[in-house]
This record gives sequence, structure tokens and C-alpha cells, in this order.
Amino acid sequence: MKHTDFLIVGTGAAGLFCALQIPSDKQVLMITKEDADESDSFLAQGGICVLKSNDDYDSYFEDTMRAGHYENRKESVDIMIRSSQSIIKQLVEYGVDFKRENGEFCYTREGGHSDSRILFHEDITGEEITSTLLARARERENITILEHTTMYDFLMADNICYGVMAQMADGSKEKITADYTMLACGGLGGIYKHSTNYRHITGDALAIAKNHGIRLEHIDYIQIHPTTLYSEKPGRRFLISESVRGEGAILLNKEGNRFVNELLPRDLLTKEVHKQMAIDDMPYVRLSMAPIPKETIISHFPNIYKRCLEEGYDCTKEPIPVVPAQHYFMGGIWVDKDSHTSAGHLYAIGETSCNGVHGKNRLASNSLLESLVFARRAATHAMEEYTALPEKTFDDILQNDTLTNLTESYHKELLEAIEKEREKTNHE
Repeated sequence: MKHTDFLIVGTGAAGLFCALQIPSDKQVLMITKEDADESDSFLAQGGICVLKSNDDYDSYFEDTMRAGHYENRKESVDIMIRSSQSIIKQLVEYGVDFKRENGEFCYTREGGHSDSRILFHEDITGEEITSTLLARARERENITILEHTTMYDFLMADNICYGVMAQMADGSKEKITADYTMLACGGLGGIYKHSTNYRHITGDALAIAKNHGIRLEHIDYIQIHPTTLYSEKPGRRFLISESVRGEGAILLNKEGNRFVNELLPRDLLTKEVHKQMAIDDMPYVRLSMAPIPKETIISHFPNIYKRCLEEGYDCTKEPIPVVPAQHYFMGGIWVDKDSHTSAGHLYAIGETSCNGVHGKNRLASNSLLESLVFARRAATHAMEEYTALPEKTFDDILQNDTLTNLTESYHKELLEAIEKEREKTNHE
């Protein structure tokens, strides 16, 4: 049995940022299913929002609420926006390199935004942020990262979380106890055939939480991104960033005509794309970057440009085929404004949580910011109330079933729960 002060499940932006907020006199153990850099945070392309000035507050707040169909928790939205400048300051101090001109930040705009308020690093903002956080975490003597270590149950007693059961890299199963457990496991795209997510991001924490009676919220709120590169190959879908449309790219039907406002919120644009695909009787529509100067495409979107070339398309010369795919999860494990779940000593942060910021539909480039804001709040709250848990034995925890059987059952339970919640919502 292993013991630590803080256990963080997941090594994406939320988990890493949380770990970095914990004082050096506390031991932090981070576990992750695959390599530490294989999180969906690394895949985020567009950027991270920030409140540029107090004059932008009302506009930013309204854009977030409108995108979320006004189902957002207003307090959470307010916290996120007002915390954004200090988050960016911390990221810069850690070494994150956002695009600048003459020493000043450059801002881009994406769908649903009424102004340009998004900081970026080329078209790999998530990789820039998360790789920097990972480097800083690996420098800390109090932070240990275990890769290829899969959580498959919580250690629960009297609605208090004492840690998790995990399958270690060598295949052994081990109890990991902790005074505080932080779930930073990402979304659930891996259970869908077409998703921009890594295939191992499968929402296991949600199914485990449900089995322990821990409150979930809005698990049917699943976002489809309107533009991923069309491919008949299996596996993860490649995202064509919203900021491409923010810079001027347009969507075309099979006749080569523009058919929609490309800066609609994601859910509304996805509906229009699906509608046009049905009219055209085609498995995709086309995205033209002709309105964007070639040098801008190559400098601002080098990885998208490179990937398109690999797939046989020169996006500086011709439209590319795009199709909607599952992208983000607005629901999750219910948490309060400090990221605390309905169970004691258990927090949830990042995409696996539901703090109400996004409502029914996430505004572009709010995900990285939301993850970092509420990860920091989780660490701060846990330290303020820090209480060591007493030793406890857990003899009845599943030891014999195979991990494959367990995860398959979790995926089945989760899909059934999502469908049940969707039917309930449709009847209301």
C-alpha cells in the first residue's frame, strides 16, 4: 500500500496546475493511464481566454452565458473571468510563451466571442501550457508522477474518500491512500467512435463516482466540435481549430457556396453543418482558408498546415473536408465553487468535473482557463482545511476482476446513464 498527502489522478493541465499550487512540505503523487504528456490538454489548439480589461467583463460574461444557453452557474462564471488575469500571470512566470508583438500580447477571436480575447501559442496552445507545467512539476522534489497506472475504484468509507485502487505499470493492483484525492481524469471521448480526444480518456471516474453515490451533473451535456479533418481512418479525429474560422476561414457546401455564419457557438454551428451535409448527401463540408493570407496560415497554424499536407491537402490552396466530432464534456462530477465533490476529501477538476461554468455548451477557449482557475481553488481549499485521515483497511475492494472487464463495464454503465439522462431532459 502506498500513502501520500495528495493524490492527483491525471496529468493534464488541471492536475499539473493543482500539483504546483501545493506547498513543498506536502507529498503529491500523480498517476496517469498512459504517458504523462498524453492528455487532452496537450491537444488544445486555439488558446486560452483572458479578461483584457474591466471594460470587457460584461461582454465576456454574456458571451459565456449565451454560449451555455444561460444554464451556467453565474457565480462560477464570475470567478473564472475575474481570476483569468492572475492565472495568465502565473503561466507566464512558469515559462509559458504566448504570442506577442512589440512586447504586447496578441489576441485572437473564436466562435461565440464578441471580441478578440484569446491568447495563443501558434496552434498548439494546450501543448505549450501543459508541457511547461509538466516540466515545472518534474522539477519539484515533492511531486512524483507514476505513468501507466490506472485507477479502477475509490477507497470509500462513510462518504469519505481515502484514496483509490489502481493497477500499476507492472500489472499489480495496489491501494493508494491519501489525505486528499483530486480527480483530474479528463472527459469521456474515448467511449465514442468519432472524437478529438485520446482513446484512453474514457470517463472511468464518472462511472466509479456514480457507483459510490457521488453526485453527478448534466452528464448528457456533450459538445460536438463542428470542424475536424474528415478521414476514413480509424482513431482520434484531428481538430481544425476554431481560431481558423476566427481568422476568416469560411465553410462551403458542395457547390462551393458559403452557407453559414462560421462564428456561431459550437452547438449551433454543428447543427448547421449536419443540415448541410444532409442536403448535399455528403459525409463532410469544406473549409476554405482562402480569406487568410498564406503567411498567416503557416505562422499561426503550422501544425494544422502540416497535418493537412500529410493527409494530401494544401490548405493554402484548396478547401479541406471537415466534419463534426465529439470534443468536450460540459457535465461531470458535481463540484462546488472550490471544486469539492459531494464526498469528503474528494475534489474533481478539469473536464471530469462540473462546476457550472460552461452551462449546456462551452464557449471556445474557456476550457483551459476554467481548468486552471478551479484547480488552483481546489488546492487552496484543501490546504485551508487540511486534516489528515486516519489509517483504514479496505479488505472488500475488487481484486480479482480483470481491468479490461472493469473498464468495459464502466463504459457500458456510463453510456447507459448518459442516454437515460438525455431521455429525461427531452421529456422535461
